[in-house]
Amino acid sequence: MMRLTVLSIAALCTAATAAQSVELPTRKAGLWELKMLRPGGTTPEVTMQHCTDEATDKQMTANFSPMAKQNCSKNDTTQTATGYVTDSVCSFGGATLTSHSEITGDFNVGYAMKVISSSDKPVAAGVPADSTVVLEAKWLGACAADQRPGDIVMPGGFRMNIKDMEKLKGLLPKQ
Repeated sequence: MMRLTVLSIAALCTAATAAQSVELPTRKAGLWELKMLRPGGTTPEVTMQHCTDEATDKQMTANFSPMAKQNCSKNDTTQTATGYVTDSVCSFGGATLTSHSEITGDFNVGYAMKVISSSDKPVAAGVPADSTVVLEAKWLGACAADQRPGDIVMPGGFRMNIKDMEKLKGLLPKQ
């Protein structure tokens, strides 16, 4: 289950850092349902909820952009007729991750992101070097009364706030 949590956060980060070359639209404020799927894989689908607002989406971009600049030799986003495409080459912990992401849909109602990635070294035991992850996002409405922008509710009710990720940056391996 931890592997899915890492993949989930990685997909969110990809969406945030994709704004490097082209500015992605800000998602509509409110509660978003995010489904993480691994087509053809044996890993089960993971569904989480993310409460956001305009300031939080912008903060995610600001927080993860420096990480992308430090760790990525390539991080190019272009707008297409149907959405956005991002190609990146990033190094983390001695491994180089090459990825291609396609984002389609409407940031007010729902969107999908498909990330195809390949690592030159094993990421972790049991994690394939090549993977495809699909994120399906759907706007549900207003955030719950006990939620604040940035809150993510993971499977099993585990809750974290993406704004707290800034505190975790110091735990990442140094290049």
